[in-house]
This record gives sequence, structure tokens and C-alpha cells, in this order.
Amino acid sequence: MSRPASTWAALPLLTTFLLAACSAPSLPFSRLAGLVVDPELDEISGLAASHAHDDVLWMHNDSGNPARLYAINTRGRVLARFDVKGARNIDWEDLASFDLDGRHYLLLADTGDNGGQRREFWLHVFEEPATLANGTLRPAWSIPARWPDGPRDCEAVAVDPLRGQILLISKKRTPPELFTLPLADPHGAIREARRIGRLADVPQVSAQLQRRDPQMAALFSQVTAADISPDRKTLAVLTYGSVLFYRRGPNESWSDAVAHPPEAHDVPLIPQAEALGFSAGGAGLYATGESRPAPIFYLVPQRE
Repeated sequence: MSRPASTWAALPLLTTFLLAACSAPSLPFSRLAGLVVDPELDEISGLAASHAHDDVLWMHNDSGNPARLYAINTRGRVLARFDVKGARNIDWEDLASFDLDGRHYLLLADTGDNGGQRREFWLHVFEEPATLANGTLRPAWSIPARWPDGPRDCEAVAVDPLRGQILLISKKRTPPELFTLPLADPHGAIREARRIGRLADVPQVSAQLQRRDPQMAALFSQVTAADISPDRKTLAVLTYGSVLFYRRGPNESWSDAVAHPPEAHDVPLIPQAEALGFSAGGAGLYATGESRPAPIFYLVPQRE
């Protein structure tokens, strides 16, 4: 999708978003946390809260940009830039943070495929750096993978480290499909994603929006990001129009969880919402999108 022509061109529209966020009664669970104005971050497509550094978010851009990860604070200021070595940005679409064996990791999903032509996709795992200073990162391991029955566009990936499981959600299929892959290092072997379910009750576009803005209506229910809560009870899913929370009950799998109706909310007024991640403590989530400036919203779901 096209990016804004300039920071200044986006300001009038952004002002409208911010006023709505402050006053809209339909969005009582969200607040504006920050604003990303750095000119490099104009196509944010992945976000994850750091588990190694307090009040730090990791972000990356979409395809066509350098292979680079950014550490920012929750107000939106860039703290450090890390050039990624050993992994190209073919179409980076999501980012997840998780802990494993006492270490803090990030999983980067190179899974985008707008044209439906990629034979393989990649998931890259990095150990979080101990120091936030400009530098380089190399994957601790990478997972080459493919879909079981042909290419798919995928922008939503989450990690359940205790189950050793990566979840992937298709973007354009209706209903969205849930796939899984093992998290462990495959040592170069190409893995095949396994479909384990479909997401129930993803809100669809209204007839009013269909008439008013057919282009936006076509995108409304497409899945653009996902994350699993630190307590592993909730799968959060972002579409262009909604934020969904699928709850996992005792002894349930993630395929069981997405078969239940989700807690659903209208998405905050984020231009092209494509990035979502739980806070490190799990009390809420951060969300942003592909624009410059990019507002960062903090979202608090209803408590169980």
C-alpha cells in the first residue's frame, strides 16, 4: 500500500484521528501513548514489547525498506537502530517477543506475499540485545517454511514458547485460517505449516461502509497482526477494522480458542493499522500502523 507523501501532508488527517481518540465514546478502552515521527519509520508493519528493557517497543518497516529493527520508547522516540545481517527484508510483516530458557527473543516474520507468488517464507529469531545502542543483529536461528497447499499472504504471527509453537494467520482468506509451526531451530530444513483451525466471527464490513468507501470495505476484515498475552490465555488479532480477543480456556488448544466468538472492539483510528503487541506485563497492548507520523495507541481489553 502507498505511504503518505510527507509528514506534513499527514498532519490534518492525524489531527482528526487524535481528536476522535480523545472523545469517541465507542473507544473507552484506548488512549494515545505516543507518536512516531522519525522519517525512517513510515511503513511500520510489526511491533513487539521488549522483555529485556522496560518501556521499550521493537518495530520494523514493510518491504522495500532496509533490513533494520528499531528500539523505541512508548512515546515514540527512536532509541537505537539495529541493521539485520543474514536476513533480507523480502516482506517483513510481524514481530513477536518471547522468553525461552531464561533468554529474551524476538521473532521476525518475513511472511508477506501480496501477489501470492512466494514458494517459501522465513521466520527469523533474534536474541534481544543487552544494550540499546546502534549496531547489528544476526538471527540466532531461522526457520524456512512453506504453506501446505500453495502461497498465502500472512501478516499475523504469534509465539507460544511453552508449547514450542508459532501461530500464523492468513490475511485474505474468509474466514482467516490459523496455522502452526514448531518454534525450534530446524537446522536448515524447510518446514510445512499445518492448518489447525479458522477464526470465528471476524467482524465484516457494514453495508454503509461498503457504499461509502468500497476500497476500504474490501480491506476491513483482513488480518494484519496478532500476539499472545504473556499469561498465554489470550490471542489478540488485529484487522483494519477491529481488535479481537480470543480467550483460551483451561485444557484448550489455540484451535479451540479461535473457534469461540471473540471479544471484539472497533479499532482505534489508526491509519492502516498493521502492528499490535501485548505490553511486557500483559495488562494492555500497543498498536500502530503504516503512516508518518504514526500514532501509538495503548489498548486495554475487558478483564475476564
